[in-house]
Amino acid sequence: MGYTIPIGPYHSSLEEPVYAKLYTEGELIKDAEVHIGYNHRGVEKLTTQKNFIQTIALVERVCGICSHSHAFAYCLGIESITGMEVPKRGQYIRVITAELERLHSHFLWLGLAAHLIGFESVFMYAFNAREKVMDALEALSGNRVNYGMNIIGGARRDIDSGQKEKLLSMLDELHDANKTLKNIFVNDKTVAMRTKGVGIISREDAMKLGIVGPHMRASGIEYDVRANDPYSSYEDFDFKVIVHPDGDVFSRVVVRVLENDESIKIIKQALEKLPEGKINLGVKMPRVPEGEFVSRIEAPRGQLVYHIVTDGGPTNYRVSIHVPTFRNAASIPHMLKGSYVADAGLIVACIDPCFSCLDR
Repeated sequence: MGYTIPIGPYHSSLEEPVYAKLYTEGELIKDAEVHIGYNHRGVEKLTTQKNFIQTIALVERVCGICSHSHAFAYCLGIESITGMEVPKRGQYIRVITAELERLHSHFLWLGLAAHLIGFESVFMYAFNAREKVMDALEALSGNRVNYGMNIIGGARRDIDSGQKEKLLSMLDELHDANKTLKNIFVNDKTVAMRTKGVGIISREDAMKLGIVGPHMRASGIEYDVRANDPYSSYEDFDFKVIVHPDGDVFSRVVVRVLENDESIKIIKQALEKLPEGKINLGVKMPRVPEGEFVSRIEAPRGQLVYHIVTDGGPTNYRVSIHVPTFRNAASIPHMLKGSYVADAGLIVACIDPCFSCLDR
């Protein structure tokens, strides 16, 4: 006998509003639909009413987890339109903040994944590691969520020798914590039973659906904007693009836990090779000429694209934000078909969704 099971838009297992409609026969999901649009805030329209400095603070609030990524992408676009060259030290500080943010996002997701499969002790262990990252971001920027580390022309705050030593010490602790998490997620039989063969997307389907980020790399596609189209001196750092071929939830776990090691490696290199000199070009209101630019970066959830248009006036003419969750959400019905109702929450969560980003 068939049933239609609604999940959301407000559901105890989801922190943000999304509505998934499951068409089932017994415990098997035969078809699924995902409905979005419950969280719209009009951020893109607001950018046309704000000057360029105000817009940085605005786009940081598109998402709490990847706030630096949004400000980073926006500043890169405005700097390209104005022809600014960010000082090397400022570029490195931006990279350090971006990789700390990636660690924050991945530890958060790993903890929530453990929670969804009922592994509460690992949930607490992952969140303890996340707390160390947030402490590091607070020491660096003064804030735990919206860091305010970007200005047009570089970084807002410098890193002194004391902060550098504390960050390097924290990275050693995080490396040990991630090693423990890696051992649990890769070798534990319960994790394997709940994640292997669940929510599969083949390499071919991943390309057709146009998914991005760790979600894409877990289907065997080796693409990362940091490596394939480097920005902000990412070409200076040695790191691997992590891929896994199986395209299931287990692959997404493996990709994220291994990417943590690569982020730690990048931050250590950036701290050890931190160039001397200025961190920005000054904090005055920039004069932005008429122009258009598309900037893209590798945010924690995947490729983030900002299409910025200016008309020579004091505000943005148009800012179009293309977030990774919008690309990845299209894969949810595909993953749900043929799965069991008990796995639906985990499958929705496995893309690391940010519906606040998606419904900006």
